[in-house]
Amino acid sequence: MDYWLRELEGKQAHDPLLIERMKKSSESSSCSRERCVWVPGAVIVGAGPSGLATAAYLKEKGVPSLILERSNCIASLWQLKTYDRLHLHLPKQFCELPLMGFPCDFPTYPTKQQFIHYLETYAERFAIRPRFNETVRHAEFDATLGFWKVRSFNEREVATEFLCRWLIVATGENAEAVLPQIEGMGDFSGTVKHTSLYKSGEEFRGKTVLVVGCGNSGMEVCLDLCNHNATPSLVVRDTVHILPREMLGKSTFGLSMWLLKWLPIRFVDRFLLIVSWFMLGDTARFGLDRPKVGPLQLKNLSGKTPVLDVGTLAKIKSGHIKVRPGIKRLKRYTVEFVDGRTENFDAIILATGYKSNVPYWLKEGDMFSKKDGFPTKPFPNGWKGENGLYAVGFTKRGLLGTSMDAKRIAEDIERCWKAKHSTTFSLSLNVPQSNS
Repeated sequence: MDYWLRELEGKQAHDPLLIERMKKSSESSSCSRERCVWVPGAVIVGAGPSGLATAAYLKEKGVPSLILERSNCIASLWQLKTYDRLHLHLPKQFCELPLMGFPCDFPTYPTKQQFIHYLETYAERFAIRPRFNETVRHAEFDATLGFWKVRSFNEREVATEFLCRWLIVATGENAEAVLPQIEGMGDFSGTVKHTSLYKSGEEFRGKTVLVVGCGNSGMEVCLDLCNHNATPSLVVRDTVHILPREMLGKSTFGLSMWLLKWLPIRFVDRFLLIVSWFMLGDTARFGLDRPKVGPLQLKNLSGKTPVLDVGTLAKIKSGHIKVRPGIKRLKRYTVEFVDGRTENFDAIILATGYKSNVPYWLKEGDMFSKKDGFPTKPFPNGWKGENGLYAVGFTKRGLLGTSMDAKRIAEDIERCWKAKHSTTFSLSLNVPQSNS
């Protein structure tokens, strides 16, 4: 306790009443056997790419930080909840974290294992050491003290209250799996699992599998099942843009970014759709209707990412993957679709995505939506809230958006940090020094 009180005294020498309030708060916490830890810089919740990038930027600017991570490793989504064949869907130059690029010998689209290695090397380079197995269940700004109180529980359910001036929410867009409510789910006798629990199609060799969801994950899981001699079907409940991963010898994403420098988004969308039609054909013929809004405009409006095809469409065209409409209900051995058709399946894979969990633990007013857990202000203005609250990794623009957020946050905190320490130094010049 004495350590963080000394820290506060140094930083808040001009406010002796604050110290007294902090002492009382500490004594109250001690009575309940809850540890209280003062963090001189920022507390970052989440040790994924967003949390690591922000911590690295802060360290470069001389601002200390502490990352709290509920899992036992960095990038837990990548390490624990992704399938084995996963590669980055975008070229590596668009997926780098700030201040450190990928190794030159990495392929254009690094594997899951290579990306994890990159993140671990990144953490080592910047000496980022998160506190693992710390689940934040409550965070709230104390207006009396002027600090954030972040209450976390470790694996033994021992609570710790962290006090900090700045709180950075880096839990991201993919904190919790989305599990749809389907009639009869409890009656189905086969395996039902979310893609967060799916590792390889080897488990389903020789089985009929229904994949629910036609995003990049659903498409790639179907391809993986085919490669392991399973028989997959794909539930497509909505319209979807499917683009080739590469066009004209360049990545589709990179080509799009280059064209947007010169052309309006509607012209770039038209170009992408024309080239896709020549390369992939009319996807509507196979039950994959395109939205009326172009792929880039749709991404900007809703955050819905177009599917970058890596071979799944060819399997759909050949009949190895069947496209099915939405599910009406499940029965013990069968699935009934909304068009009245019924089929038997051995397993169901839910490629239904993830959601933010911020509303469950962060208690604040306006920055985050209580409905979806995303910042209420649209990009690029959703990174900063009130009272030293920040968000990183909620832009729906992947790791490029993460890097932009991390830089803004670090620069903003650096200004406050330098101003605070400049004030403290000026005050200390007027304080009589002890002769002892």
